[in-house]
Amino acid sequence: MRPGEERPVEGGACASVSDLELLKLRAAECIDAAAERLGALSRAIWSEPELAYEEHQAHGVLTRFFQSETPAGSWAVQPHYQLATAFRAEWGSPGGWAAPRPLHLGFLCEYDALPGIGHACGHNLIAEVGAAAALGVKGALESLAGLPLPVKVIVLGTPAEEDGGGKIDLIEAGAFKNLDVVFMAHPSQENAAYLPDVAEHDVTVKYYGKASHAAAYPWEGLNALDAAVLAYNNLSVLRQQLKPAWRVHGIIKNGGVKPNIIPSYSELIYYFRAPSMKELPVLTKKAEDCFRAAALATGCTVEIDGGAHDYYNVLPNKSLWKAYVENGKQLGIDFISEDAMFSGPSGSTDFGNVSFVVPGIHPYFYIGSNALNHTEQYTEAAAILNGVQDLGLPPGTEPTPLQRNAILTTGPAGKSSYLLVN
Repeated sequence: MRPGEERPVEGGACASVSDLELLKLRAAECIDAAAERLGALSRAIWSEPELAYEEHQAHGVLTRFFQSETPAGSWAVQPHYQLATAFRAEWGSPGGWAAPRPLHLGFLCEYDALPGIGHACGHNLIAEVGAAAALGVKGALESLAGLPLPVKVIVLGTPAEEDGGGKIDLIEAGAFKNLDVVFMAHPSQENAAYLPDVAEHDVTVKYYGKASHAAAYPWEGLNALDAAVLAYNNLSVLRQQLKPAWRVHGIIKNGGVKPNIIPSYSELIYYFRAPSMKELPVLTKKAEDCFRAAALATGCTVEIDGGAHDYYNVLPNKSLWKAYVENGKQLGIDFISEDAMFSGPSGSTDFGNVSFVVPGIHPYFYIGSNALNHTEQYTEAAAILNGVQDLGLPPGTEPTPLQRNAILTTGPAGKSSYLLVN
């Protein structure tokens, strides 16, 4: 069916369907046609979890996915784009290249896992959603006889969200420079057009003491483990004076080698989170004072090393999230309220840094499980994808990728959502 035609309805009657609605239907058809391949893509990533910057198998699965799309060569794929496990796949609409500049639409895929518990944040589903949305938009645009302006659909494979910040590396390398808008979606316990993901700074804290026999002459030693324990307790006490939205959490990574040796070295890793980059340095200063106080109390020396990148808070884009909700409701998706969005729990993501350089949206979609992210139960849920009944479908009916993945194609008032930001 071409835009401008009438779509038959039940009872043999005809109803006028807008060009915009026909494009949405075409996008849905393209995604449904690719459902089996998209599911296989997600399962392949889930079955071999890989840590940040080491996602070689996932990188290969995704690049081959776009390289094998028909017709051959329709996607220009650049493996190892700026990073060893990043990629770029690009499709351009035919004709109209005399226009000043194509509109660049970006879709982001994540695919790194967590140590020990695999895809407990569902990044295999993020990869599937990004690929599916890109295929849908491409298919919708191909159905048009002509476009008012040329469009490029760009899929960026962005590794290392869980540790390191691959998107920040790509920002610094210029990968986002010409994008006009970016889209991605994250699995969760609810459907939300936006969650206030917060700014994050991580540190590695190292204490250096002096080894000694713990029974014969402990007074000759300087106990680096005591310094680590004091630092941990200092921060636990500090929490009473922290703002409600601030978060401090960490682990003792190294606490010594043997009980009868006074530990000469200890190491902690801590994350600090605050709603904005403005508040984050204030929290960081308080925490670093706790680390230094522990060194002073034990006679140890301390080294505090910040992470390579800070994660920025995600900026809201109301035009995009309203368009997302409007289209999601047409698919039967129930969203949490705006009040719940801003008061609910959230984490941190390097998409926050992206939102400071390109307009974008980072919604959350329910996958049919109340398991919490970063748990073994969520790893299992990310593979099973139950929740058919929650989508309002009859028992035994498989949801389409469009229904189970929150995919945004167009916006309110008959305008493309990606045009709203230009």
